[in-house]
Amino acid sequence: MASQFVDPRLPRRIDRWRSPALGLEMPIVTYGYAGQPVLLFPTAAADFLENERFWLLKAIEPMLMAGRLRVFSIDSINRMAWMDRKMPVPEQARRQALYSRYVEEEVVPFIRHTTGDDHARALTTGASFGCFHAANAFFRRPDLFGGVIGMSGFYDLSPSYFKGYTDQDCYFNNPMWYVTNLEDGTLDTLRHHSRIALVAGQGAYEAPHATQTFHDLLDRKSIPHIFDLWGHDVNHDWPWWRKMLPHYLERLGV
Repeated sequence: MASQFVDPRLPRRIDRWRSPALGLEMPIVTYGYAGQPVLLFPTAAADFLENERFWLLKAIEPMLMAGRLRVFSIDSINRMAWMDRKMPVPEQARRQALYSRYVEEEVVPFIRHTTGDDHARALTTGASFGCFHAANAFFRRPDLFGGVIGMSGFYDLSPSYFKGYTDQDCYFNNPMWYVTNLEDGTLDTLRHHSRIALVAGQGAYEAPHATQTFHDLLDRKSIPHIFDLWGHDVNHDWPWWRKMLPHYLERLGV
């Protein structure tokens, strides 16, 4: 089906399957035909087409049309996990862990099959809550993912979501916690074989301190990365993310 939000000449395909990890039908939309794979997460409780509807794909369309990158956009399950405030935290965390399993065991093989590269390490990206998911996917498994562009997000669920609770599902899905203790091979991959950009604005509804705090942790771990805080006129909104994403794809050498 054609989309009004992207050039009709741009290859665009929707696939879906019932996820063994989640027990849900999970769709994925693929844009482009060649180049660096990029896994794109939606904001908040949104769906796999949100980034298209808000013109984020249009902002990187020249790179897609030129065969420099291929984008894969997936659903969030936030509405059935962290954004369901009536659900107990242990169950929210369990569902987050299943979502991570879906990404690692189902989405990654799909990307590698689609690109014809069994060793492809997609970049991850997203804005707001999508930034959290992008960072969590990458920092959990830098052997599967090659880098992250985190836009206007946060990297620590504990202040707003854990309510003082913790277990293994919380720990291993909270980058601020597990990155603190990374060592050996995973840390080496992050230091020497990854591309990382963290950016936030300082305007309305932004939380630049969240990006600053995670940047400080990466500095302590000697993990190279780009860290930028844009101006006080830069709000938590799509017009700015449409500027950020192509800018940092260029800076990371895509």
